[in-house]
Amino acid sequence: MSKKRGSSRKHVTGRPATGGMGNLAQQLQKMQQDMLKAQEELANETLEVTAGGGMVKVVITGHQRVQAIELKPEVVDPDDVEMLQDLLVAAVNQAIAQSQAMAAERLEGLTGGLNLPGV
Repeated sequence: MSKKRGSSRKHVTGRPATGGMGNLAQQLQKMQQDMLKAQEELANETLEVTAGGGMVKVVITGHQRVQAIELKPEVVDPDDVEMLQDLLVAAVNQAIAQSQAMAAERLEGLTGGLNLPGV
């Protein structure tokens, strides 16, 4: 006679096999909800980054979206366009790096240091 294998299989401990998995699924669902909330909050948070001693200011969101670039009038020199270009590149790159670091810090707290792709 063969025994039927049903969904009521038990671990050696005598507990149902799905007990731990159900808890894990709940934890993953909560982590996913927390991550979505954190990502929504990052979209509304901004950083202000300056370059050139405050001559150029970039405002960027936690999603790496540039919202504004402000220039002091004295940095605009028609005879030295390259300097302005260099300042803009430096400010935008610094803003992106700081925004990415802020996002990684917030999301790392939720994932407990797990190295999840795309997070």
